[in-house]
Amino acid sequence: MATKLTDAYDLLATSVLLVDDDGRLLHINSAAQDLLERSLKSLEKTAAVDLFTDAEAFNKAFDYVSGRKLSSVRLTLTLRKAMENVPANVTLTRLEAMPWRILIELREFEQHALAERNERLFHEIEIYKDTFRNLAHEVKNPLGGLRGAAQLLEMELQDPLLKEYTQVIIDEADRLQGLVDRLIRPSQSQLSLSVINIHEVCERVHALIRAEYQDRITIVKDYDASVPDMKADMAKLVQAYLNLARNAAQSLLGDAQSRLSPDGGQDSAEGKKGNTEHADNSLERVGPKLILRTRILNKFYLLNKVHRLVVVVSVVDNGAGVPKHLKDRIFHPLVTGRAEGTGLGLSLAQELVHQHGGVIEFDSEPGHTEFRMLLPLEQV
Repeated sequence: MATKLTDAYDLLATSVLLVDDDGRLLHINSAAQDLLERSLKSLEKTAAVDLFTDAEAFNKAFDYVSGRKLSSVRLTLTLRKAMENVPANVTLTRLEAMPWRILIELREFEQHALAERNERLFHEIEIYKDTFRNLAHEVKNPLGGLRGAAQLLEMELQDPLLKEYTQVIIDEADRLQGLVDRLIRPSQSQLSLSVINIHEVCERVHALIRAEYQDRITIVKDYDASVPDMKADMAKLVQAYLNLARNAAQSLLGDAQSRLSPDGGQDSAEGKKGNTEHADNSLERVGPKLILRTRILNKFYLLNKVHRLVVVVSVVDNGAGVPKHLKDRIFHPLVTGRAEGTGLGLSLAQELVHQHGGVIEFDSEPGHTEFRMLLPLEQV
């Protein structure tokens, strides 16, 4: 019987460990061997607790289950793999009338690989930001001198037509000054924390987007009313979320305009193929649409830490999606897919969310793009 059962466990995609009363491993199914990067022979008869870095937490859970205080316990532990330690969801379940006392299920966090990618991204962004800050400081002084010289020259000119040229210089200097300030400002400002509800942020952004785009875009609110209050910088979260929503809205209207334009490139009648056609059909059916959404995640792995509660604040649109060549660089400063864009909106939003201990992730395919702000809720 035992052999038949172990053969059945080997067919499962879930990683399963079977242990005796003393907590020693009697069987490790194929999925668990792959997860642990070790063979059945090397693990058999070893103590299950040795697979985890937090022995006290595992032993406590094991005692509860083996002592019949609880039939099942689920907890988050760090798993020792052959090459590295990774966070995992661990479930211990007591077995009755079976050759083994306890069944242990292991589920490696799906967010682990994503977290590693985000760490690399933040490292890259920090390098970019240091470069741009140094460049911005070098540009500020000569830019101020250029503007001042243009103002003095304008005062000396009598011909209004000539003053138009100096005004162009002044306006462009102001525009560049604003760009420089945006490159420098995020790192120089501190959080002004207060207790807020995330839906205050959502409602503010909803009002701003609705006022800016009116009936050109359908905006849908999909809120989870159970989201608790949190400590955060209201103004900075509004700015971050507004950047995501405005970026999506601009992308939607650009997609719609491209479809209507005779010079629409791949969106023109001759270029409608595959995924692009799918996105266009989505816009044709329901028009440009934005969804503002909130959700709660429990025991979520975020930036090398497991958080008890994480709020997810999303912007979902039905546009053509993020171009493939931009997906790995979308949060880099000065990277943009729009000719009129500055490439600072998403970079700034990512930094503002990162200041709160969170991160912005995204999934994108034609017809469905979702940018998510993930924010830990432990502050309150």
